[in-house]
Amino acid sequence: MAFKLSDKRCEEIKEIVVNTFEELNIRCIPISGFEMATKLGAIVVPYSSKSEEACQLMMQESEDGFSVRKDGVWYIFYNDAKSYRRINNTISHECGHIVLDHTEESELAEAEAKFFAKYALAPPVLIHKLELKDAHEVYKHFDISLEAANYVFSYYRKWLTYGNKDYTNYEIRLLQLFKVAV
Repeated sequence: MAFKLSDKRCEEIKEIVVNTFEELNIRCIPISGFEMATKLGAIVVPYSSKSEEACQLMMQESEDGFSVRKDGVWYIFYNDAKSYRRINNTISHECGHIVLDHTEESELAEAEAKFFAKYALAPPVLIHKLELKDAHEVYKHFDISLEAANYVFSYYRKWLTYGNKDYTNYEIRLLQLFKVAV
């Protein structure tokens, strides 16, 4: 069973995403993990740029990608044989590890980075304001995989059902950042 984050921690991560977007001046949809990583100062490295032996070792570490910090610099390694949408999710996930200051691998760190990427790539408040009607529209508009769009749209429906009817402060800031009428 997957690690479940508390509602309080999810709210904290949402605010961290918006703070990150503000600090990095990220304001275009679809959200680019490459842009976020670069603006965070991370060096983004495709697996194919390394030797065959190094590629095999990286694939053993992760079929998608991973991040490491060396001499104060973050490196994000990613499998460039995957689709752009999958790569963008992977890089956004790794940005989550960087922003959330994860120093070691754990189920908690993975759950937090996964939530960070999901929220960063397609925030429910933007889906709502753009009046997207289904996962396929989310897929097209946010340029995420159809699988991710299904998860995101399901999360959006929960947000509609259980969320506060008034936008939070961070949601208002997010709408302003992306120049969507509040």
